[in-house]
Amino acid sequence: MCKAAFAAIHRAMDGKPLAPPRTMGLFGASLLPVNGMIGAGIFALPATLFLAVGDFAPWMILLGGLLFLPLTLTFAWLSARFEHSGGPILYGEAAFGRFVGFQAGWARYASAIVTVAANTHVMVSYLATLFPVLDGPILRPLLVAGFIGFITIVNLFSLRSSVATLSALTAVKLLPLLALIVAGLFAGDPRAGLVLPEFTDAESVVLLTYYAFIGFEYVVLPAGEMKNPKRDVPLALVAMLGAVTLLYMLVIWAYIAIDPGVAADSENPLALAADAAMGPAGAIAIVIAAAFSIGANNFAGGISLPRMTFGMAERGMLPRWFMAVSPRLDTPVNSILFYGAASIAFGLWEGFMVLALAGTLTRLLTYLIAAFALPVIEHREGRIDPVHGFVSILTVLSTLWVGTHADAQSWQVFGGLVVAGTLLYFVARQERPAEPLAPR
Repeated sequence: MCKAAFAAIHRAMDGKPLAPPRTMGLFGASLLPVNGMIGAGIFALPATLFLAVGDFAPWMILLGGLLFLPLTLTFAWLSARFEHSGGPILYGEAAFGRFVGFQAGWARYASAIVTVAANTHVMVSYLATLFPVLDGPILRPLLVAGFIGFITIVNLFSLRSSVATLSALTAVKLLPLLALIVAGLFAGDPRAGLVLPEFTDAESVVLLTYYAFIGFEYVVLPAGEMKNPKRDVPLALVAMLGAVTLLYMLVIWAYIAIDPGVAADSENPLALAADAAMGPAGAIAIVIAAAFSIGANNFAGGISLPRMTFGMAERGMLPRWFMAVSPRLDTPVNSILFYGAASIAFGLWEGFMVLALAGTLTRLLTYLIAAFALPVIEHREGRIDPVHGFVSILTVLSTLWVGTHADAQSWQVFGGLVVAGTLLYFVARQERPAEPLAPR
């Protein structure tokens, strides 16, 4: 087993910094990967897959879930060894040292700030289909800033209030999808094709299903505020991958069963499918669900990612300023405020979309470091589990394959983010020393 060999951060009057309390249970932990994986994609993917592979689409998403399983298992086995916040930062540091651990987290964090801004713009676009006035040149950026500000304020108060809010957002986005699934039972032809289609571009289709599950890693980041992270994080990772895969399959199956005709070529095909099965109220419910789905996805990031910078500061990878915890609110206030302010800044900048292109690459770097870290850590413990080693190899191969589909611009922006983070890392190294992670 491994854990961070840094001194505990006590809640005391001796001048030591405070640490947030452990208040999150299994339910809250499960909400994070669900909302990380289910964002805007579930509202567009059914039509896209149906156009590509026909009635085989539900089974295509199952293949995507199986492709993602080795990566999920890798994170599950690693998370069972650590109880502090940071996730891949801790895994990378334990295996390869502090600098690699920093890189596992920083690029992912930097891109996430941009992604939350981009996603919030998409959320406003969905709401604007019901209320066109929201798409105005002044009101749109104000709404983007207002929603990110709302996330920031709720997260400042307590982790409990954040989990409660995320739970409500999750219910709003899932209930219309469940209603659509039920409608699929009674409308149209409930087909489930088992005949393999003739793929015209098999790689792009499989890649699309892989991307549907990206975002699961949110659950490993705030482990330091969970009651039993070594048990709850692995369980939430594996169980929620299965649950999300099943939900995707059922939604795609319902879409095919309803057969809304021209819906596949529309901008919001799932809403047209709901309109065909449930009338205008169903279509409105799906549009609202899409907006809330993106909002919940952003909210999950707002909970997890400030805990990443807290963990990095805890390890001496970022300035100590990020470690500040409110003695009254018990939350990492500076990390939360920085995340909110930076996200709002990108949300108000019209050119931020270029940076968002590097988001997937930064996650792939995190995934690769974790895949290599597992056998290294086990080797230091005395024995590499053969199953773990095989799964790690599968994770590396699938991640590298996905990375080959990135364009040159994404690599350039990714490199810029890595350089900027490296400079900040060395500033932090001058500020305070930190002891290395050691296995036990």
